[in-house]
Amino acid sequence: MAVGPTTRRRQLGADLRRLRELKGLTLEEAGARVGISKATLSRYETKEGTVKWPAVDALCREYGATDEERLALVELAKGAKIQGWWRSLADPIPESMNLMLTLEDEAVREDHYACMYVPGLLQTRAYAEAVHRASEVQCGEDEVQHMVDIRMKRQELLDRDEPPHIWCVIDEAAIRRRVGGQEVMQEQLKHLLAMSQRPHVTVQILPFARGAHAAAVGSFAILRGQAPDLDVVYVDLLGGGLFMEKPQELQRYRLAFEYLSAQALDLESSTELIDRVSKEL
Repeated sequence: MAVGPTTRRRQLGADLRRLRELKGLTLEEAGARVGISKATLSRYETKEGTVKWPAVDALCREYGATDEERLALVELAKGAKIQGWWRSLADPIPESMNLMLTLEDEAVREDHYACMYVPGLLQTRAYAEAVHRASEVQCGEDEVQHMVDIRMKRQELLDRDEPPHIWCVIDEAAIRRRVGGQEVMQEQLKHLLAMSQRPHVTVQILPFARGAHAAAVGSFAILRGQAPDLDVVYVDLLGGGLFMEKPQELQRYRLAFEYLSAQALDLESSTELIDRVSKEL
């Protein structure tokens, strides 16, 4: 899978900090050596804002990086300016969605726990429209269609030559809630069954019978990068979402997803339950 700009930017920040600490320099000392402020270097290392590749080149030389390391980091700095497909959209998108699209475009795996609705990557258009109309009651129809268009465009990543692995643990409530009515829900469940047959899509159902479980906080997704320190957790909130990337936060949600997957039905039993609920409709 290609490495995108956000992954490049995050990897660059982590590597710059590692090299500086190996050299034993403070932010102020390192910045002074190449003519940039302590605040600017801090932004470079904390993955915020743009970076100038000549400054990265100079920092690497001061840190005593090898030529191979220096050239690799300069390329990361140059590549961090590449923009994703959604930047060309005529209508603006919420900032939280912008970050979500960026991270998702570069993920190698996504772990989803869904307690209310089928995960967006596996939704049909009619189902997605019903979800948006219900959750964005103050939005006009044009805005609803715009958001659904973006969701449908997101799903194209599943058809890539090297798609990310999508692992979904879906609460039984989500497959029983009649979003959009009987026909829409039947179509959605059939689509979910079809998607679960793809080799890079794993769908498990967490049945009511399991009782209490590890995700009482609600739906979340773990977007996994090419290295564990590039992972990000996204938690659904009313009107947006919350992103977390601190090690202790990541570990908590990774562990929660492992417990959820262990509590959920196996793949065959999950498929049988989805099929049975579809027929009950």
